[in-house]
Amino acid sequence: MNTNQMDSTQRIKAIGPGMAKGKAKELLDAVEKKYGGVPNSFKTMANAPAVLQGFLGLSGTLEGGVLPFETRYQIAIAVSEINGCPYCLSAFTAIGKGAGMKDETLAMCRIAGSTDPQIDAMLKFAAAIVRERGAVTPEDFQKVKSAGCSDEEIQEIVANVALFTFANYINLVIGTEIDFPLIMPAKRPRLHDPSANVLLGVQGPAT
Repeated sequence: MNTNQMDSTQRIKAIGPGMAKGKAKELLDAVEKKYGGVPNSFKTMANAPAVLQGFLGLSGTLEGGVLPFETRYQIAIAVSEINGCPYCLSAFTAIGKGAGMKDETLAMCRIAGSTDPQIDAMLKFAAAIVRERGAVTPEDFQKVKSAGCSDEEIQEIVANVALFTFANYINLVIGTEIDFPLIMPAKRPRLHDPSANVLLGVQGPAT
């Protein structure tokens, strides 16, 4: 797991709505109006208005899709756990709690599980997308189809995985300071650590 959000200074400064100008200010003002505040992640993305606009645009579009809020945020938590992003895991958990999601539901999301068979299949499919970098197996695809998911729902799962991975990567790269109650992902080996090869199923170089 990358712990840069816990042990180093944020790499790109945040820009508050009061300091922003031009397109950045317009976007941050819209965020504040919609949510009643501006999370640190958005303040940091404001350094690159095209990035912030792209994230907000895709997020807003998917809000109007067929997947309901709770399902999308269950996917968000599952994806953030796998990607090892403390900022997003903390933020999406807080948002889910604020919307009335139960602690048991939130905890199960972290292992891509649910007591609802269809949601469980969706979360496991989302997890497979992340782990396999999109190259899911025919079995992965058939499981989510057999759970009753439509073609539209399946494509929105993919789009939401992309959106939340976008958020994970931005916050991991920047080391965004966490402004939500802290939720740490389970410890995970780094891909570039040779000692993790056995765990990841990768054979080390010949000696």
